[in-house]
Amino acid sequence: MPVQRSVSTWQRPEPGPASAERTALIEDVADRVVRLGPGRLRVAVDGLTASGKTSLGHELGAAIARRGRPVLRASLDDFKRPWRDRHRYDRESGQGYYRNAFDYPAVVRLLLAPCAQSGSGRCVLCMIDPLTQVDHSSVVTEAAADAVLVVDGVFAFRSEVDAHWDFRVWLAVDEGTSVRRGAARDQDWAGSDAEAIHRDRYLPAERIYLAEVDPVARADIVIDNTFFDQPRVLRRSLRSAP
Repeated sequence: MPVQRSVSTWQRPEPGPASAERTALIEDVADRVVRLGPGRLRVAVDGLTASGKTSLGHELGAAIARRGRPVLRASLDDFKRPWRDRHRYDRESGQGYYRNAFDYPAVVRLLLAPCAQSGSGRCVLCMIDPLTQVDHSSVVTEAAADAVLVVDGVFAFRSEVDAHWDFRVWLAVDEGTSVRRGAARDQDWAGSDAEAIHRDRYLPAERIYLAEVDPVARADIVIDNTFFDQPRVLRRSLRSAP
């Protein structure tokens, strides 16, 4: 069963072959998701910046697809407000990034509500392309009645969208790991400013989120993703237990 990806040009590569430990963990999470029921399901993968959300989203989506369920993949990065409007609000500071970068009403209207069990199934997987700034909100994807939507992104458990998830994954890494990985990842586009962007914008935004929302407590499963080859389950909710 193929995984349906969005038209966004902001596509991270598929992760390489996984260790036995990582494969076993991904397969376990996939089993827990499909056991939730036969109708449409919406899964969120959250965590600090550069905690490995997109890679795990790809791995989890592929594992669910191998179980015969149609899978849709999306990223909250594709639902940010367009850069042409940035003069209307502060998006450069941690506070401004957390409060203003994402268009949560659009996330619900275009993606999460249509992918609900009672939704129309006609969803948009990408609103604004982060790289080209092209508006793709007219590109509609049909979600089958048994489709599983896997969405990665920071701040996914905010109150504006949290009630729409059927399963929540939190990837735990420490702040230093987040900044180090993020700076290395974003060297291509941010250059020498990459570390400062992560330290002075993204990390302060995450601290606000952690203080206001306590996303770790909302997760159905918390995974220590410090070492990709040796991820560890730190906590499972009773709902996600076997």
